[in-house]
Amino acid sequence: MKRLLVNIAAIFVFSMLIFSCKKEQPIELPDFVGLSATIDDISKITPTGISLRPKISIHFSSGILSTSASSAIRLEGYSGQLNVSVSDSTLLIQPEGDLAYLEKYRIVVTEKLKSIDDRPLKKAVSYEFYTLLDPSDKLPRIDDAALLDSVQRRTFRYFWEFGHPVSGLARERNSSGDLVTSGGSGFGMMAIPVGIERGFITRRQGLDRATQSVDFLLNKADRFHGAFPHWLSGTTGKVIPFSSNDNGADLVETSFLIAGLLTLREYFDGQQAEEVELRRDIDSIWQGVEWDWFRRDGKDILYWHWSPDKGWSMNLPISGWNECLITYILAASSPAHGIPPEVYHRGWASNGGIVNNQQAYGINLPLGSGTGGPLFFEHYSFLGIDPRGLKDQYADYWEQVRAHTLINRAYCIANPRHYYGYGPECWGLTAGDVYNGYTASSPANDVSVIGPTAALSSMPYTPEESLDALHFFYYKLGDRLWGKMGFYDGFSLDRAWFAESTLAIDQGPIVIMIENYRTALIWNLLMKAPEIKAGMEKLGFESPHF
Repeated sequence: MKRLLVNIAAIFVFSMLIFSCKKEQPIELPDFVGLSATIDDISKITPTGISLRPKISIHFSSGILSTSASSAIRLEGYSGQLNVSVSDSTLLIQPEGDLAYLEKYRIVVTEKLKSIDDRPLKKAVSYEFYTLLDPSDKLPRIDDAALLDSVQRRTFRYFWEFGHPVSGLARERNSSGDLVTSGGSGFGMMAIPVGIERGFITRRQGLDRATQSVDFLLNKADRFHGAFPHWLSGTTGKVIPFSSNDNGADLVETSFLIAGLLTLREYFDGQQAEEVELRRDIDSIWQGVEWDWFRRDGKDILYWHWSPDKGWSMNLPISGWNECLITYILAASSPAHGIPPEVYHRGWASNGGIVNNQQAYGINLPLGSGTGGPLFFEHYSFLGIDPRGLKDQYADYWEQVRAHTLINRAYCIANPRHYYGYGPECWGLTAGDVYNGYTASSPANDVSVIGPTAALSSMPYTPEESLDALHFFYYKLGDRLWGKMGFYDGFSLDRAWFAESTLAIDQGPIVIMIENYRTALIWNLLMKAPEIKAGMEKLGFESPHF
């Protein structure tokens, strides 16, 4: 019994010792960290369209020591006072004054913030957001005719005032220096008759610029089997590689250039020596393009590129639906190097595979795939080829250009990615500059960037919808989008981002297609070229405008 009592006492003492040791060990608490935020009750990662005095709630893992809050918070981009309060584990923040419209802000909470039990925040947290657009007009209201005049005049400056001083050709973009682009130069040539007819320049000035450029192309510029490179030096005419394997002929860019040259040929139709010589030189360039050679050993399809040292390594056949219909029309129309109809039907049209006839947003799309791709598909070929009443065995092309445009707009209205700003007046996805580079935007590749050229160059197809977009771009966005040479290349209201660039391939269609909407000038010029009529009839096209 005595031994039992001794054992019990020992166990008791041992237990107390253990208990005492455990009591003295610190209890590990979870880290004090930020969990999430809501800004104006929006909880997505980067809220957009936020009010000018947003209510910001930031949630933490533990209760907050209220006396630590004010010194731990800053709103980057805002210099005014913040109203700060604490509700258990939530910080409540609101600026006392208004933030700026359409700007990016960042709310930051530093490690100075402490929990109710005096533990510092383990790691600073920050949340970005973008404020809403100012709905007021930024520029005075004028009638639509004056507005269209202004847009055409300013945009024309890109080619006229910013044209390369030696060659007269169009620089790729407003930062390109000596680099000029063949396709964009073709668009610039189409813009010359517009400039003359609108009174921006005289006929003499237009003829001199056309002569300067044609002489450069004929006598200085690199050509490969008659085709021009995508990029070349505006001073020397030597090719500037577009990529490592793309340092020779670009047949598609050449087709845009040739379409511009033929437009000039039809416009400068006088009998004075200068105009006669201009037409002769244009014909020399036009007839020198070996369209049939780009069949690559007689295949029933055309190939986009050829290099003198890389050969056919780009290996890109030209098949539709995209911006290249004009390439096949010119190839069929060539008096010296024409292609037979089967190259069009088997190559471009893929033996009928070009046909879509599927619906998107309740609109039937005759050609292409999905929702049609970027809108420049419906612009570049139709700067000079008139789609009104144009048909072949595959499509009614007026239906095609309208449907693609309306689908693009309908997508922006539906806005499945929930980008701020998209709607009936803010639409148009096409290729152009974006906040992180350059991309071909479309419903299948939407990064929140609207390109003004998309809606404006569609004006002949969707005049009311395009005018609505023009009003929004001009009046609501004002000088953030409107510059010396027309509208900048793109913008994202979702990111409060505006391009500072202008591109030849985007500016040219604006000038040209607004004019086609107003007078059909460029359509009438190219469609009266006898070779174009013959080539299109050979391919099976019918049109009331031949």
